Amino acid sequence: MPGILKRPIVTEKITRLQDQRQYAFEVLKDANKIEIAKAVEAKFKVTVTGVRTVIVKGKRKAQMTRRGRFEGRTATWKKAIVTLKEGDKIDYFENV
Repeated sequence: MPGILKRPIVTEKITRLQDQRQYAFEVLKDANKIEIAKAVEAKFKVTVTGVRTVIVKGKRKAQMTRRGRFEGRTATWKKAIVTLKEGDKIDYFENV
């Protein structure tokens, strides 16, 4: 289960959500909500009350070079927003 969580997501929006005990992680695309909840509980020693997931679609990117236009895509990935029990807290930098 530890391999389910790839990295925490730290943005301005997610930082605001931490006041409501919500934290976001990039997770494996085939992980389900139960597996994500168990992985967070095992890694951070907290109690998870809810998990919301979203598939973030990759974007098309284009770049002009000397040899012409180069096109590609960023990867599609899965984001999980985890809600914790009242009083629980995650410190990303303490449990690295």
